[in-house]
Amino acid sequence: MIDDIKQDAAKRMSKSVEALADNLAKLRTGRAHPSLLDHLTVNYYGTETPLKQVASVSVEDARTLAVQPWEQNMVQPVEKAIMESDLGLNPNTAGNVIRVPLPPLTEERRKDMIRIVRQEGEQAKVAIRNIRRDANKDLEALVKEKLISEDDERRGQEIIQKLTDQHIKEIDELLEKKEADLMSV
Repeated sequence: MIDDIKQDAAKRMSKSVEALADNLAKLRTGRAHPSLLDHLTVNYYGTETPLKQVASVSVEDARTLAVQPWEQNMVQPVEKAIMESDLGLNPNTAGNVIRVPLPPLTEERRKDMIRIVRQEGEQAKVAIRNIRRDANKDLEALVKEKLISEDDERRGQEIIQKLTDQHIKEIDELLEKKEADLMSV
């Protein structure tokens, strides 16, 4: 029973860390990376379709992404989706290749991004702590039903706390890495 609670908590905590990593991948650091455009959707024959299903995205150089739609008639919709995105990018079309230059980040914008990164990290930590609280409540319920002893509950809480500490440390490492990326010019 304690193992089930531990496994459930570990799985949920890992998902929280993965969600944070996905969110951080969407934040622009100034270097070109194909994952910047992962969340964009394109109107493909009347259906909103993820960009990576209608075009290939590659890194041309450190500050330029190249987007190549698989169909010639998709160039305009892809370009429009990139322009209308919240990324503030201005694509250039040359034939059937769309080049997306990434402007360098200003110092002020870098600090704003770091603030956003820290907020995302804090939300992930809160999610981890909520999972810990839920697991501890499950342990307390088992004690009340006399399915486990109070000593087992205490051991279970220690295990859950170790899991929490481990996942919080992973979050801190992700944040540190992203902040270093943002501050490098």
